[in-house]
Amino acid sequence: MKTKNLLLQLVPVMLAFFAMGAVDLVGIASNYVKKDFVLSDTLANLLPSMVFFWFFVLSIPTGLLMNKIGRKKTVLFSLIVTILALTVPVVGYNFTLMLISFSLLGIGNTLMQVSLNPLISNIVAGNKFASTLTFGQFVKAIASFSAPVIAGWAALKFGNWRLLFPAFAAMALLAFLLLSFVAIKEKPYETKSSFIGCFRLLNNKLILLFFLGIMAHVGIDVGVNTTAPKILMERTGMVLADAGFAISIYFLFRVIGCFLGSFILARFAIHKFFLVSITCMACAMAGLFVFSDTTLLYVCIGLAGFGNSNIFPIIFSKALQSLPERDNEIAGLMIMGVSGGAVFPLLMGVASDALGVQAGAVLVIAALVAYLFFLLPVVKNR
Repeated sequence: MKTKNLLLQLVPVMLAFFAMGAVDLVGIASNYVKKDFVLSDTLANLLPSMVFFWFFVLSIPTGLLMNKIGRKKTVLFSLIVTILALTVPVVGYNFTLMLISFSLLGIGNTLMQVSLNPLISNIVAGNKFASTLTFGQFVKAIASFSAPVIAGWAALKFGNWRLLFPAFAAMALLAFLLLSFVAIKEKPYETKSSFIGCFRLLNNKLILLFFLGIMAHVGIDVGVNTTAPKILMERTGMVLADAGFAISIYFLFRVIGCFLGSFILARFAIHKFFLVSITCMACAMAGLFVFSDTTLLYVCIGLAGFGNSNIFPIIFSKALQSLPERDNEIAGLMIMGVSGGAVFPLLMGVASDALGVQAGAVLVIAALVAYLFFLLPVVKNR
């Protein structure tokens, strides 16, 4: 009976993780929007920045909201906003509407990431928490992997890549309906908190380092997501419909990494797997900087996806466990770190435009990988 109840709770939560993966369609979408409206790299990269900007603005307020209305209700609200975001490109298509859609997607995803990850702690506990978070990331990565495949197929078959939006909206609606009818007992949260009090947590050196680690992780994720197709088009002459497959390669290996990580993290030393992960990314960045061969570029993109697949659950779980009595506020702070997806793509666009080649973006991503090496001793000692 216990196993049945656990499955009834986890299935809609994992569907919500799939809906969360809609945020990663910004990589392939920004490439299509750039082509459709003839944008520069800097302007095209404004689209993912509009998504991730809201993580900076709303993460802490969402943590405070979660204290008042609970985690499940916050997740349900996030799904409503996500469905609305994915409906906008179906209604109309211009650059302004895409900015609105991506802004709503960022708002919904902020609400979801702040509330959905800690909601899992009301379902599983102890050593299973990090591995369950990783399994959630595995489900999210499946959605992320699907986005460029659906966009490419829809572009070739129907001449309309935007069909991926109603497809993701349908999954978000299903997650909302199932989660609405599932009872999840949430632990009472009695700690009084404030906006200023949440920010003061950054005075804790560990929390600050973990916060910057989340920023670096998301910067790498969005950076590879948006830059990989451009590298292939620049160095191999591919058209966008074919180059977009690079994003699927990245997320395919994220899927594999998350799936393996859900078992590895439950059984082996976390810091060793963290070291393996960041080493994979370092090798990938070196290759993306120098290679022009299609196969070798695909290998590097896959290596980056595998390496980045378990960074988030490792850092997030370590942060929550460092101050468990403040986990709602810490969850808000950590998800605020997802705003790295707003900051770094703009820097990558500026670097690429300045150098005239995508190697500029790769240099920015490599700097983020270097920070994760700096974070390794902190992960090991916590």
